This record gives sequence, structure tokens and C-alpha cells, in this order.
Amino acid sequence: MSVSPSPSPAASATSGLSAPTEADLLAFVRRTAADAELIDSLPLDPEGRTWVRLEGPGGSEAWLIGWPPGTGTGWHDHAESVGAFLTAAGELKEYSLAARLPTDGWKTLELTEDVDRERRLPAGKGRAFGRHHVHEVLNESTERHAISVHAYYPPLPRIRRYSRTGPLLRLEQVERPEDWQ
Repeated sequence: MSVSPSPSPAASATSGLSAPTEADLLAFVRRTAADAELIDSLPLDPEGRTWVRLEGPGGSEAWLIGWPPGTGTGWHDHAESVGAFLTAAGELKEYSLAARLPTDGWKTLELTEDVDRERRLPAGKGRAFGRHHVHEVLNESTERHAISVHAYYPPLPRIRRYSRTGPLLRLEQVERPEDWQ
């Protein structure tokens, strides 16, 4: 299943035009989340997340994701990609770090007290983010699925997964596209 976005001033870097920006990706996820037929077409599993890859703007990678009650991503980043996501149905919560972490060469970091951020993202709300943004996204509802739309550019080269215990953030795993395609 793919979505054809409306024409955008941003096009693929291979076409000689500029790559999609965070604002372009946010506009795309907003338009896509407003497509009720697409949102309603996502098969929802009572226990695990479901997803469908979409055609994003300018060569970006995009996903429609269903979140059963109580599910989440765990702490992660999207490496060198910028991105945006928006809740199309239900409500998600994002916990993020307002600090730029070193990109490589570490296994454990001790975070300072002032880096934690929390956002409630009910249907229609979303956000864009820059490279190396570390966050976790959760559907904290005990009764209702949430559905969201995500877009990343360049297409995700890797995802780094972290564990967190209090102020300690530990790099646990690096995933590459072949791990989730």
C-alpha cells in the first residue's frame, strides 16, 4: 500500500532538488493522517504493533503504525535521519532527551537532571525532529489502539536502541534496515 503525496517543493536529492526538510515531513504526516480511509484500512492486532510502509515525499521513508494498548518503542534514535510523526487516532506519549548525544564510541552515558521532556500527542498532534533525536513513544491507554504516521529522510540507515535506568542510558543494539523490513 502506498500513498501518493501531493506535489511538494522538496524532491529527491537524486533529482537535483533539495531533500525534504523536517517541515516537509511534518506536512506529509499531517496530510496522510487526515486520510480517514487509509487510517481505517490499517489492520490492528490486539497484542503487537502493525505497520504498512508508505511512499513518502522526496524519497523519504514513511510508515503507518498501529499501537495496541500498552505498547511502545523503547528508547531509540534514528541515526542521521530527520523525521516527523503525528497521531492519527488515539493518543501517544513521547519521552525524549533535550540533549545531543555523541553519535558513536560510547556504551553508557549518565544524563543530567534537566534533559527529560514529555509530550502528549492526541489525534491530530505531532512533531518533527532532527538527527540523532533520542526518544521513546508509547500508547499508555489500557483500552484503545493508537495509529500514527511517521516519515524519515534519508531513509533510516540504522536505529540505535537504548535501555534506561534512572539517569543511565545504555546502548543495547544497532538495527539496520534488513532487521525490520
